[in-house]
Formats: sequence, C-alpha cells, structure tokens
Amino acid sequence: MSERQLSEFADKHAWQIPFDTSPRHLAGPGDARHVTHGLAAAGWTRTSDPLSPRMVMTSPDHRYSMRFTPESGYTSAWWHLTSEPFGAEPYWYAAVGELVPAEVLAAVTDALVNPPPAAQPDPWQTLDAAGWARDDSGAARSTDGMCTIEHRPVSELHDTPEWHIETHETKFHELGGRRIWHAHFHQNVPAHLVNAFVTALTDTAPLQRGMHEPTAHYRAVQEPSPLSPQQVVDAHTDRLKAITARVRAARRRQTKPAPAPVHTRTAQPAARR
Repeated sequence: MSERQLSEFADKHAWQIPFDTSPRHLAGPGDARHVTHGLAAAGWTRTSDPLSPRMVMTSPDHRYSMRFTPESGYTSAWWHLTSEPFGAEPYWYAAVGELVPAEVLAAVTDALVNPPPAAQPDPWQTLDAAGWARDDSGAARSTDGMCTIEHRPVSELHDTPEWHIETHETKFHELGGRRIWHAHFHQNVPAHLVNAFVTALTDTAPLQRGMHEPTAHYRAVQEPSPLSPQQVVDAHTDRLKAITARVRAARRRQTKPAPAPVHTRTAQPAARR
C-alpha cells in the first residue's frame, strides 16, 4: 500500500459524517477499497490495464484472482473471486453482486489471505446461531425476510451444488420479486470462506455509511454513529497493518530453514599404549 492510496481513502472519509447502517444486507456497497486495499496489504497486485474500468488483482503466487467487472450486465455479479487448480486443490469461483457490502466481501478475502483453520466450519451453525430461521425448503432467512441463504443441490438449473445468497423485495417474493443483490459460491469454495461471508453478513453490528451515501434499499435503518470520521479511517488503517503483519509472519514461517540435525559425538575409548 502506498501513502497516496491511504491518503486518498482518508481524504474521502474525513469529510463524511458516519451513520450506523443496518441490517447489513441492505447497507449498500460502501467503499470498495475495503476489498482492494486488504488484498494489496496482503501482496496482491493489479494485473489489468490501469486505464480500464475492469480491474483484476492477482495473488503473489498467481493462484487466486479478483475481478471487478462493471460492464457485467448479464449476471449482475461485479466481483469474481477465482482459484486456479493447484495440486489436489480444485478450481473454484465466487460471484458477488454489486450491492453486497464491501465489508462483507472483505471478510472473505481476509479469510483467504490468512492461514485456513484446522477444521472447516459449518455455515449452517453460524446461521442458526444468528437466529436466521429455516423455511420448508431448508433455506435460511433473515428476520426481515429480505435475505435468503440456501445450499442448492444439483438440478436441471444447476450443474453443481452451490451456496446461493440473495437479497430481494419481500412484498413480491412469492411471485419472483425484484432482486436487490445476489452471490454464488461454487461447491469447491472452502467452507471457511463461505462461513466468513455468512458470519459478516449476519453480524448485527451496523456498518458505517456516510451521510447521503446510497444504501441498497430504503428500508435500511440509519442513525448517527458514535464513531468520528477519523476513527473510521483509523480502523481501516489498523486492519491493513494487521493483514500485512500476518502475511509476513506466515511467509517467514514458510521460508524458515529447518533446524540442522544435532550430531552427538560418541566417546572413543582411550588409546592403549
């Protein structure tokens, strides 16, 4: 991360009066730099044309890429996170709509650049703990009924199982009401990444949005935040420093040479004269 990039983030938020905005699935996209700055702090670089609105960031080992495609009108999914096959690890992808809060997507990328947990979590347990009720189809719904999370099996419409998250109008939902945003996680996406998304999405803590900054829906609730603009900037900077420190520590552990074997000298019998 350069000082100029951090300064531009600070300049924008220094003049925004923060408002606590909830629920998270209606908070709106926020600042995309929660995602891109986090990846840059982990050593990812932009590998696309700097003058193009389409952005591609690639991990240092070239295994992962994040694409931002504002012209993607067909799927309405502007963020695409992809993993290339590596050894026994298969290909996978995640596609996330434009109005997904950047902080929720950043939880996924933070989990990706950190060492994976020893045991993969179960996203259903996270949903149950958050109080999202299951309907007759097995999908979990937010308390306002506007966000649905389901694990879709193979069917005529879906070639592979996938996690599908969708925020939608409730009034016309039974008739296929208007979709606000959606996200897909391919079956091979590690469970801890799906769980990171679910955990961040169901968190009841509000997200900060600036005064007059658009939300995803008029039903989002906004109240003046106790945080100052500088505290919002400081929290962003502290997160980037923590990511950089963790990534550097992980790299040191990977490159640390193995300790040399200890050679014990066997006592030799004294020579006889």
